[in-house]
Parts: sequence; structure tokens; C-alpha cells
Amino acid sequence: MATPYSNVNTYRQNSVASATPLQLVIMLYDGALRFIRAGKQAILQESHFVQNEQITKAQRIVTELMSCLDMEKGGEIAKNLMALYSYVYDQLVQANINDDASALDRCEKVLCDLRESWSELDKQQR
Repeated sequence: MATPYSNVNTYRQNSVASATPLQLVIMLYDGALRFIRAGKQAILQESHFVQNEQITKAQRIVTELMSCLDMEKGGEIAKNLMALYSYVYDQLVQANINDDASALDRCEKVLCDLRESWSELDKQQR
């Protein structure tokens, strides 16, 4: 018998399997933003375990975004994205070490702006 949770997992797996590379990048941004927001909430609630868990998940996604960059073919755009991802990663570390919700706000702003840009590109390509 399928549970609501297993149905959600199946839907997510199908979404990922059928997504274009651009849509996968947007999904990564969505995940990072979700974890950043949860990390910020945990900081405000002084829940250090949850804070660390959520921020670490966001760090993993940012690391994945960094590893996907093709620095040779990507040229200036790849260099600029690497600089932004490095900044976000550093801010995530600082937020986790210093319980700094404002650092997470900065991360959220950068990633929201980038996500919007990728989303616009996705719309143009349809």
C-alpha cells in the first residue's frame, strides 16, 4: 500500500529523472534555499543540532553547484558563479559557527537572485 510519503518520493524521483539539466540546477537552488530557511529558523529557535543539520545540507548543495561548473568552457560566467558560490559557502560556514541568521539572509538573497536568472533562462528555452 502506498503511503503519502512514498507517493511524494516517487513524484520527486520522477521529477528529477525527467528534468533537463537546467531544471536540475533550479531544483538544487530550491533545495539549498529550503535548507537555508530551515537553518535560519533553527538559529532563531536556538536549536543547534537542527541548525547544523540544515546548514550542512545547504553547504552540500552549494558544493555540488560548484563541482558542476566547467571552468574551461564556462569562461567568465563560470568564474563569476564560482565566486558567488564561494561567497555563499563561506557565509554558510560563518552562520553555522556564529549562529548568525543575517549571514543566512545574505545567502538566501544571492541564491534567490541566481535561481530567478536560471528560471528565466528555462522559460526562454521552452
